[in-house]
Amino acid sequence: HLDASGRAWMVNVSAKPVQHRRALAAAKLICQAATIRALKRNALPKGDVLTVAQIAGIQAAKRTGELIPLCHPLALCHVAVTFKVKRAAVEILCAAETSAQTGVEMEALTGASVAALTLYDMCKAVDKTMRIEGVRVVEKVKA
Repeated sequence: HLDASGRAWMVNVSAKPVQHRRALAAAKLICQAATIRALKRNALPKGDVLTVAQIAGIQAAKRTGELIPLCHPLALCHVAVTFKVKRAAVEILCAAETSAQTGVEMEALTGASVAALTLYDMCKAVDKTMRIEGVRVVEKVKA
């Protein structure tokens, strides 16, 4: 994202073909087992945290071009945020799809990250030990 003079610029993708693109990103919220038990019972002070985090992740993926400088705004065909609730962690997966001239991994990463941040925010009243880790691209495909 730098030109010959070292200045930031948006990459020109106009010569690239439109292709179907899919990316899967992951993140993990590590927390106490008691927090997971409260989450499963829907007994956290802020309510249904998984649904709120799911919506937040989808909304964030859709707004990636506004959040990440020089990132191309993409019309997403599909975004899915899912969770695997473990004994002392919540694993977050965000899949994003589009037909475009550039990849969709930033959208998937943004969705997974914001879903993790939302879970953190909604659980912080009961768990001061939480941490987010493992934010990464799991898969990137174009066809």
